[in-house]
Amino acid sequence: MSKRTSPPSAHDVARVAGVSQAAVSRAFTPGASIAKDTQDKVLRAAKSLGYRPNLLARSLITGESGIIGIIFGGNPRNPYFLSALYSLLARLSRAGKHILVFTVEGHASADVHVESLLKYRVDALLLMATSVSSKFEERCHDEGVPIIFFNRRPRKIKAFASVIENNREGARQVAEHLLLQGYKRLALIAGAAESSTSRERESAFTDYLTSHGLPAPEREIGHFQREGAQQAARSLLSRKRKPDAIFCVNDYMALAAIDVARYESGLQIGREIGIAGMDDIDEASWPAFDLTTYSVSIESIIEQAVTFLLDTPRQKTPLQTVIDGALKPRRSTQRT
Repeated sequence: MSKRTSPPSAHDVARVAGVSQAAVSRAFTPGASIAKDTQDKVLRAAKSLGYRPNLLARSLITGESGIIGIIFGGNPRNPYFLSALYSLLARLSRAGKHILVFTVEGHASADVHVESLLKYRVDALLLMATSVSSKFEERCHDEGVPIIFFNRRPRKIKAFASVIENNREGARQVAEHLLLQGYKRLALIAGAAESSTSRERESAFTDYLTSHGLPAPEREIGHFQREGAQQAARSLLSRKRKPDAIFCVNDYMALAAIDVARYESGLQIGREIGIAGMDDIDEASWPAFDLTTYSVSIESIIEQAVTFLLDTPRQKTPLQTVIDGALKPRRSTQRT
């Protein structure tokens, strides 16, 4: 049995191409400064030898692996998160980053996936619609691995960066709009108790109503799921004192509430019941829904998140960024 030969090294490529090992390294580093002729020579030599750069070995030298870890805990059926995840992957790929995506089921913590990703020597972590325990926040901080929270707030605000919609202002504008439209009996479908996004939106909506002399809204929990929102809408609309408007803390649940109100309760959307959401997913503007919502540019959120992912390892002070949007009134809350 023949002995397995060692794979070609960067030194072998440099010798065949007639360049330095530093040039070989630059040739395989996206965005590195290198003359095209030199890069072509290196790539030809590498191909002839069957050379492949060892990214893990390089990370031991440079201190950076070029790997970004993404942990996704959102509802995979929610178009908002699907659009955000696709845009993130596209932007990071164009930046020459390698991406590992893990998913969290239900409302579980991301701890087990954070532990796995740290073994890959990731340069940064992005948490989408999920959280991590204080223990692992501290571990990432101690190991110099930044965490960026996408549309969630970190437990320790000063420890890591986050990018969120202006949840409180958006919910306040929705509440103001519903009152101006003449709705009096308002209800709310919340997301999940552990979601800072849901809590902020619910709190701001309730605060606006009570500050204007109205009672706190009737409340049900939809768990950010279509089925959960349907059941929540059924519960609200079966009460003796039915609401004349429902605010859902995201559009995905609002679309489900519209279907229940229209097809199960026989209500005219807008006239007999107003329904509003937040996020302005593409489906919100479809004629079948024409949903009033608070709109924030998803691309603005993605751009800031990517900036943090690419630059945070060199920043000393994490930043908390709040992205403003604007209310988009549509027929789902128009009474006339």
